[in-house]
Amino acid sequence: MNILFTICGRAGSKGFKNKNLKQLNGVPLVYYTLSVIRLYIDKHPEENVTVALNTDSIELQELVATQHIVENVILAKRKEELAGDAVAKVEVIKDTYCQCRNQKDFDVVVDLDITSPMRRLCDVESAIETLLADANCDLVYSVVPARRSPYFNMVEKKDYYYRKICPSMYTARQQAPKSYELNASIYAYSPKFLSGIIDKTILDYNCGVVVMPDYLVLDIDSEEDFEMMEILFEYYVKRDSGLREIVTRAAFEMK
Repeated sequence: MNILFTICGRAGSKGFKNKNLKQLNGVPLVYYTLSVIRLYIDKHPEENVTVALNTDSIELQELVATQHIVENVILAKRKEELAGDAVAKVEVIKDTYCQCRNQKDFDVVVDLDITSPMRRLCDVESAIETLLADANCDLVYSVVPARRSPYFNMVEKKDYYYRKICPSMYTARQQAPKSYELNASIYAYSPKFLSGIIDKTILDYNCGVVVMPDYLVLDIDSEEDFEMMEILFEYYVKRDSGLREIVTRAAFEMK
């Protein structure tokens, strides 16, 4: 099986400047992503893995070029028209796939977000397995159980007043359908989907999910997020052997 792992990170960020270049507990964020890919490669030697970095950041290119976690990372340069704040990330992943597919056919394309590093190898494996198990599935993304329900205790402004996002007659949260939050960590795409026209948001297509523990929900989009991530990451690494495995490999690179 041929797998393409994509790592996407543009230069700068209005929400949190240079967030893709930050060090989390003394380790560059991108090293955690590379480390889970390394663990996947080591556990699945029978699979043909390609890794591509899509960026317009010279600093991020240098971080990846000088590391020894994953060798032969392909540079897919970020096109100027795909570098804006309003560009959907799936367009960047699609462009990365298109730049790489001339070399080989891929069975699955997996994007791992640099700023959502709290994931385990088993989560990546589950996303790939879930996608491949359903021929009609366009993509699979990672989620965590939602702490709030749009049917029960989440509201939005409608006209002059605030009401439940999803109208319902539920009187207890437990009665409402299960809801999940995307944690932006893992996306596994069907190459057929990426080869076609994508004219809706990805959530409007045939989606599957891999459910991760709710403490893995945080992604970094602000200075406050980063500060919380440092605290939570250090805490849960001690409790979660899957996270500890990633951190150990990433930290080894810094020696």
